[in-house]
Amino acid sequence: MSPRKSLSQYHPLFYFFGVWFYRIKRYLQWYFGSKKFSRSHDSTKLSHKVKVHSSVLIRKLGDSEMWLQENKIKNLAIATKSISGILIYPNEVFSFCRTVGLPTRDKGYVEGMEISRGEARPGIGGGICQIANMIYWLTLHSDLKVIERSHHGYDPFPDSNRVLPFGSGAAVFYNYIDLQIENRTDSVFQINLWLTDKHLKGEMRADKEQSYTYSVYEKNHCFRNEEENYFRNNEIWRTKMIRNGGRIISEEFITKNNARVKYIPEQYKTSKE
Repeated sequence: MSPRKSLSQYHPLFYFFGVWFYRIKRYLQWYFGSKKFSRSHDSTKLSHKVKVHSSVLIRKLGDSEMWLQENKIKNLAIATKSISGILIYPNEVFSFCRTVGLPTRDKGYVEGMEISRGEARPGIGGGICQIANMIYWLTLHSDLKVIERSHHGYDPFPDSNRVLPFGSGAAVFYNYIDLQIENRTDSVFQINLWLTDKHLKGEMRADKEQSYTYSVYEKNHCFRNEEENYFRNNEIWRTKMIRNGGRIISEEFITKNNARVKYIPEQYKTSKE
């Protein structure tokens, strides 16, 4: 069954007004809601390392133009400065969109790759979702609680040297498609980000040693074919373990992903040829 069109797909004005309706709604939540958002930064790293990860800056993504990925690096350099060193105190909420702000040319952002309805296209600030992916992955390995996260609704490119499970990232679009993380512990957490020649690096730190470690993985991964449309599904799970000794405490379901695939999966290619 083909997906139904939303109003925003019929005319650009519907899209424009739709975006600003949700943006204004989010502004009201930010400034009049009950959440206490994280604001403090400290360049001194907290004492205990919780999780470290790195992701490559440029990789082959279908037939997409490489200049979009090269520009993405410029956008990442700006956005990481807004986030790196941020402290998340107990009862505070980290908001990706609130922390980074609206990407504009005035701030130095350039056209990078963004995904819209499954297609790669140029967009100001394009590519900074790689940071959201990073932060989401780090958070899954901590005691922090993800209270808002959107998965990518499309799978636009075949896997190329994938390291993490499919669907273990987070979609962001200023300001109403956000990644928000709440600290319900008695520890202070810190997110640090930096770029090398080839990688985006990230780490989660805390002011005290954490009692648990986590292992994140996927289950029930599959592709489906429905009336000439392809879909990709899986589930993200994690195990919680005692830090010293590794004894498993629990297994936790995190989320289920269902994305429309924009290419022909390998298992279906023979029937198409």
